[in-house]
Order: sequence, then C-alpha cells, then structure tokens
Amino acid sequence: MKHFLAIADLSPAEFNSLLSTAKKLKAEWRKRGNKPILKNKTLGMVFQKPSLRTRVSFDMAMLHLGGQALYLSPNEIGLGQRESIADVARVLARYVQGVMARVFAHAHVVELAQYSSVPVINGLSDHEHPCQALADVLTIIEHRGKLKGLKVVFLGDGNNVARSLMFACALGGAHFVCAAPQGYGLDEASIAQAQTFCKKSGGSVEQIHDPQAAARDADVLYTDVWASMGQEAEAAARAKIFPPFQINAALVALAKPKCVVLHCLPAHRGSEITDEVMDGPHSVVFDQAENRMHAQKAVVALLMAGKQTKAKK
Repeated sequence: MKHFLAIADLSPAEFNSLLSTAKKLKAEWRKRGNKPILKNKTLGMVFQKPSLRTRVSFDMAMLHLGGQALYLSPNEIGLGQRESIADVARVLARYVQGVMARVFAHAHVVELAQYSSVPVINGLSDHEHPCQALADVLTIIEHRGKLKGLKVVFLGDGNNVARSLMFACALGGAHFVCAAPQGYGLDEASIAQAQTFCKKSGGSVEQIHDPQAAARDADVLYTDVWASMGQEAEAAARAKIFPPFQINAALVALAKPKCVVLHCLPAHRGSEITDEVMDGPHSVVFDQAENRMHAQKAVVALLMAGKQTKAKK
C-alpha cells in the first residue's frame, strides 16, 4: 500500500491490516500512550474544504505517534489554480513525509499521489471518504463484535460516504443496503465493483428506494446530510424529497433490538436524524467520531513509518 486514496483500492489483507492496526493503536493509547513511531515526521494537510474532525483527528493522530501535522488552508495552496497539482505534489514531498488532502474532485488527490514521492492520503473527495469508512467499521466491530454477516443500511444520499461504506462492507463480508430516493442512489459502476468483492467475502450489496423495507432487521443504520458541501444550491429541493429517509424512532423500531446508529457528522438534527435517536441508546455517533483519530493513526503508521514511494519526476 503506497497511498490511501480509496477503500476500493484495498485488498482484503490491506483492509484487515488497517483495522487490526487501528484496534492495536487505540488499545495502546488508552493504556499508556502510543509509541513515537513517527518521531521527526510531518504530515502536510491540504484543505480545499473546511473541517472539524478531519483536521483535528489527523493532527492528534500525528501528535500521539510522535510526529506533527502542518495545516495548509485553501488560500495558501490554491490547488490546481496558483500552480499545477503536479508541482504542488513535487514541492510538498521535499518538505514533509506524508500528505493528506481534503478536496472536491477525486482526480485531484489521484494526481497528487501520481507525482508525490511520499504517501498521499485521501481525507475526503467527491468520490470516496475512505478514512471515514475505516472509522465506521472499527465502530461497528467494537459495538457488534464483527462486520461479517451484519446487515448495514445507509439511508439518504448515495454520496462519497455511502460509497466508501459500501466498499468496506463488501470487503468485510457484510450485507450492505443503500436506501435512497429515486435518482439519488449509488452509481451502477460502483455497485458492480463492490459486488466483485462480495464474491470473495460472502457479503452482498443491494440498492432500494423503500426506507422501511431497508431498515427492517438491520444491525446498523447509518445516515449523512442530504446535501453535501458543494451541493448547497440543491439543498432546498432535496429537503422536500428526503424526509421519508430520516432516521427516527419509528425507523429504529424496525431494526434489530441491538441495532447501532451511525452518522459521520456534522449532523442536521431534525432533518436526516432526530435528536431522540442521535442522543438515544442506539447511537454510537460520538464513539464513531473518536474512531476517526484511531483509524487514521493506522493509516499514517502503515504508510509513513515504512518506505517512501516512487513518483514521476
């Protein structure tokens, strides 16, 4: 694993290695603190989008492992505007030992990796949010004991978070269901790719448009905002279409008694999820938020403590 750009890029062995490393580092941190395996190493963090969890969790992950993180705002970089992405990659690689990029277009993080001689991590793109999916699976395993065989239901927009979760479930042998309004589901190409993973893992992938049918007997219910960053112009229209897919007490009642509820945050309380559910006994949302830090520790540990990559000159 030279870079961490998408869950779909991982082999089952790489996926399981990341999860086991995250669990180990979390346990180590809670007992006596992490070993400084990234001492004298710096992660450059390139942001095109604002962030709470991504910035703070990566910053603290590096700190806990003995390294440091350098925040680079949109105005400081101007990725692909002030200078080419290839040149940004070449320059940053001379200064830091790893790059995390939170971008709009997935092609931008792919190009950074193409020209970088140090590992590149996708902190979020319009196509995938792989760091979030690792934290999601870590949380599910902590609360349900496993991923394989569970029914994991995502309700709402078939976005980057849903796509990465689908790939993670497919790699881990879970039964993933995306319940979205007509026209807002996951693309067929991604579903087909996930189904190829299911052939080896024993999992399954399904997309339907009935939230009640999806939630019935679910082990995990998951939702995200109905309009992501960059979709603000669609927010009013989506607000009229998505209410049947809200996670509320009635929907949770259809799931299994030990069902857990996840949300990647930030949440629009009263829209995609109610206060009653988010603050209720099924919610593991804030455990999930903490696990962003531990999952990302695994990513930086496995990428930055090892050998550097080769890139185009």
